[in-house]
Amino acid sequence: MRSAVLLGLVPLAFAAPSKRASPAPLHVPRDTGSNLVQGKYIVKLYENAATESLRTTMTTMAADADHVYDVPGFKGFAGALTAEEVETLQNHPDVEFIEQDSIMSINAYVTQSSSTWGLARVSHHSRTATGYVYDSSAGAGTCSYIVDTGIYTAHAEFEGRATWLANYADSSNSDGNGHGTHVSGTVGSKTYGVAKQTKLYAVKVLDASGSGTTSGVVAGMNFVTSDVASRSCPNGTTANMSLGGASSTSINSAARAMVSAGVFLAVAAGNSNTDASTTSPAGEPQACTVGATTSADARASFSNYGSVVDVFAPGQDVLSTWNNGGTNTISGTSMASPHVAGLGAYLLALEGPKTPAALCAYIASIGTSGALSGVPSGTVNKIAFNDNPSG
Repeated sequence: MRSAVLLGLVPLAFAAPSKRASPAPLHVPRDTGSNLVQGKYIVKLYENAATESLRTTMTTMAADADHVYDVPGFKGFAGALTAEEVETLQNHPDVEFIEQDSIMSINAYVTQSSSTWGLARVSHHSRTATGYVYDSSAGAGTCSYIVDTGIYTAHAEFEGRATWLANYADSSNSDGNGHGTHVSGTVGSKTYGVAKQTKLYAVKVLDASGSGTTSGVVAGMNFVTSDVASRSCPNGTTANMSLGGASSTSINSAARAMVSAGVFLAVAAGNSNTDASTTSPAGEPQACTVGATTSADARASFSNYGSVVDVFAPGQDVLSTWNNGGTNTISGTSMASPHVAGLGAYLLALEGPKTPAALCAYIASIGTSGALSGVPSGTVNKIAFNDNPSG
């Protein structure tokens, strides 16, 4: 295991670390109930901590680490810790915080039979317009990471543009759920995709049941942060996270690291009809948070809301690719977010480089304004739009 190799490099003795004024905070995600992973924790070090500190702090653990994080913006590890080990790490001067691990899950909502409508909506200001109008660049030269349940990469709709990269959920390098394949189809499939020429990369963090640990999700996010520099994406990079859980300091920190690496990160607002700021990664301000709409231009009844939502996109009765080589129609903010991840790739190819923050702000600024009903006060009333000149 990687942790065993790291431990093999540790000298037999170390100078005792200096004392700190107060213990590092121990975060327990709110409203997770039985979704907390007992005895498992994520330990994040300060950004300026020495590489040697990562090795030394890991010697506190009797067990092997489940994950080791060592990318710009997120240095630390995750694994089983006793109460005594947690207390010891809280008093280590290089530890920024400790968070109890918990279960993250997909934001799928309802599966129903319906026709397609989302692509037409994001390319027209009028709700009744039909057809997807888009520039033929179609996201060429961009890369789109799908941090989800995986991708059925052999699906004909992906035309060989989908690649399996990493798995932090289980031992099966396949999409056993279908959710990740559906999301990928909305981002970049031939028929159902917003950016029909983007490259799609599978980073699996959720298993066939649609669940995964916070530590595994962070590992997948950090993989993207580290991997992006190795990819040929001359026009830019996006990522989609159609998953969520209770507010997590680790998830939000990893999201900021992805954005700092230049990745435009679209995330689902969540399906609890509540303020999205209480969840992660939707509550991270540097992510581009997406609420869901219906074909009647209403905020979907399940969609989260609040000031942290940047834009809305089609999320009810969305038809896309499925893990059996066919298609499926499902609903959720999970279906809205990939419209915006795909739109990000589309606009990067069409209009040139933008920082993740500038791209999210631009998408919000060109969105169809004031068309939605059921949007609470303090929440943006914008539907994602691809700036089609004839729209």
